[in-house]
Amino acid sequence: MSYQVALVPGDGIGPEVMVHATEILDAIGDKYDHVFNYVELEAGGKAIDSTGEPLPADTLEAAQQCDALLLAAVGGPKWDTLPGHLRPERALLGLRAGLGVFANLRPAALLPQLRQACPIKDEVLAASNPEGKASFDLLIVRELTGGLYFGKRGRIDEASGGHSPGAAFDTETYSWTEIERVLRAGYDAAKVRRHKLCIVDKANVLESSRYWREVAAVVSKDYPDIETSYLYVDNAAMQLIRAPGQFDVIVTSNLFGDILSDEASVLTGSIGMLPSASLGSPADPLAKNGRPMGMYEPIHGSAPDIADQDIANPLAMILSAAMMLRYSFGLEKEAKDIERAVNKVLDDGLRTKDIVNRSSGGANEKVVGTKEMGAAVRKALEE
Repeated sequence: MSYQVALVPGDGIGPEVMVHATEILDAIGDKYDHVFNYVELEAGGKAIDSTGEPLPADTLEAAQQCDALLLAAVGGPKWDTLPGHLRPERALLGLRAGLGVFANLRPAALLPQLRQACPIKDEVLAASNPEGKASFDLLIVRELTGGLYFGKRGRIDEASGGHSPGAAFDTETYSWTEIERVLRAGYDAAKVRRHKLCIVDKANVLESSRYWREVAAVVSKDYPDIETSYLYVDNAAMQLIRAPGQFDVIVTSNLFGDILSDEASVLTGSIGMLPSASLGSPADPLAKNGRPMGMYEPIHGSAPDIADQDIANPLAMILSAAMMLRYSFGLEKEAKDIERAVNKVLDDGLRTKDIVNRSSGGANEKVVGTKEMGAAVRKALEE
């Protein structure tokens, strides 16, 4: 089977971790008789430097013709002083909207090999885990294309000339359709997990959050086997620290999901380990073969301070490629094989600098660079 994959290496460490994702995909292709054809595209800071805009029209058009998109990371201090509409991060918003992806899936699980990197005590983790284990495995489903990030915004000058203090505003708007489709994505995920779904909002204050609850009251009736609960976002942020094992699937808005998923990433030991998938609808015109269009990326940033030093962790990028195989191509066995290979290298004690057990001085661990870690995963795939 042949697949067309759009690649956006992006900025900072992006290009050096992306190369390992494609090498892993090629190894999977050789092993399982698939062909992955790559279309490399510019977006983010690199595109600003070459075209003057973060998301050139031809980049979006080419991405829409592909079966899925792999993105490494965009942005960096170099472009921080640009106006908002010209910042590298605007490319992400444009790609999400242009590809019709609306549900961001961010898994956060504590791997046994990285237990020491989690800042929470064993007894705290075990107290909230249904099996009494010092671990957790949750999935945050974040709405991507509505809410505060896409609402009306602006500034108001209180005096002519705009030299005295004024005001700024951002607005959150959600339609029934936007809420319903991301809720269904969350419920569908819960069906193949532990059948628990928590909706996180601020319904005691925000009208938009109260509307989320109205939609959820209707949608939940279609999923009677799923246990539905609600938490205010401030309480949810606390519960993620105090009792992460209670959560299975969390569904929330764009802003809240952005914050909570980064919080959850810290509990896993390193943001360099976590992949993500942004999915559209299987019924969307851009969907291929009944599978949703997907945009896959690690949740870490571009980390320009460590770029080109062979120290970046490529595992989140590699695991993002595994999510692409699972969700956009339906290649579950191949996705699990990549995840098995990643676990194998961790079992063997290989660590990039960000996941070294500092409390033990790295005993029984070998610190490796980006290239050696990528090569080790490729070798593990052959076993």
